[in-house]
Amino acid sequence: MNLHEYQGKEILASFGVRIQRGLVAYNAKEAVDAAKQLTQETGTGWHVIKAQVHAGGRGKGGGVKLAKNLREVEEIAGSIIGMNLVTPQTSAEGKKVHKVLVAEDVYYPGDSETSEFYMSVLLNRAAGRNMIMYSTEGGMDIEEVAEKTPHLIFTEEINPATGLLPFQARKIAFNLGLSGTAFKEMTKFVTNLYKAYVESDASLFEINPVLKTSDDKIMAVDAKVSIDDNALYRRKQYAEMRDLLEENPIEVEARAVGLNYVDLDGNVGCMVNGAGLAMATMDLIKMAGGEPANFLDVGGTADAKRVEEAFRIILKDPAVKCILINIFGGIVRCDRVAQGVVDAYKNMGDSIKVPIIVRLQGTNAELAKEIIDNSGLAVHSAVQFQEAADKVKEVLA
Repeated sequence: MNLHEYQGKEILASFGVRIQRGLVAYNAKEAVDAAKQLTQETGTGWHVIKAQVHAGGRGKGGGVKLAKNLREVEEIAGSIIGMNLVTPQTSAEGKKVHKVLVAEDVYYPGDSETSEFYMSVLLNRAAGRNMIMYSTEGGMDIEEVAEKTPHLIFTEEINPATGLLPFQARKIAFNLGLSGTAFKEMTKFVTNLYKAYVESDASLFEINPVLKTSDDKIMAVDAKVSIDDNALYRRKQYAEMRDLLEENPIEVEARAVGLNYVDLDGNVGCMVNGAGLAMATMDLIKMAGGEPANFLDVGGTADAKRVEEAFRIILKDPAVKCILINIFGGIVRCDRVAQGVVDAYKNMGDSIKVPIIVRLQGTNAELAKEIIDNSGLAVHSAVQFQEAADKVKEVLA
């Protein structure tokens, strides 16, 4: 579950991580009120207006701007709220901005130069350990840094038995070239950041940039945070932060009816039971010359109601040219699935306008094939993987 910047910062602050302070506004008037309140609380004279959408690269799309007075706050907030923000991480249509974060200006003059760093905490799947990735090249796309100057990216793996050790936090501060007060601030920042990551059950904390201010404070100017969906049952306070407006509406609808669905860009809809079989089915579609339009795991049950719900979800995608149902009847009997497909098809009437291929294997597979073949419906049955692939190729031709 992805969070907005302001939500990520709330979590960071709750674990003692210094953040760039800000207030959320849903219209231009609220933005002005937020700017006035921030000036009273922080003394800031300038304000940064940031679009709150689940996408990186907001500044490149015009979603992050500096306002030097209240008139500019009102104008900038008014222009950003309601816009379709296009960034390198959005589609060509972009994402509609419903709110902005009005933040304090932290690039004030002082005794030393400001510095920007990159830092993230995530799981290193190859090593099976959490790691902190960091760089002196903050404020830039980390992918670009990795491509052009990979020697400027450092990683620190964390032993799960001990957690982050003090010498590791000091090592990070040293590699970032810090000393004195800034060094001590960074070790504290890293320690609290890692604690926030672990204790919030996050899958990612990415701070770009981490700022060393002109008076040697270390703070998070941005926050990209993802919480592990599987842990939300014990993190109720974070579950409430979910913003459904930022998520794919088809995926939201599928989740509401208990379907595991991920929207993709292809032309062949998939309805499968089991994640492993779903992945193999997507490979099958690719080998047949098609592109999977979705990942959809209907789970252990595939009765008429569940199949019908899956049909309706898949058919919401106008790019779907055919649907491949691939069910292994282990716990669920194939003949019951076949009957569910037939009943769902009849219930939906003429709303199914694309060919459907059903491949059922397992308990009562032969009986299931008879049910499909004798249904009188425009449904193609298959028993073997290759047979299903050939039928996909045939209907796409």
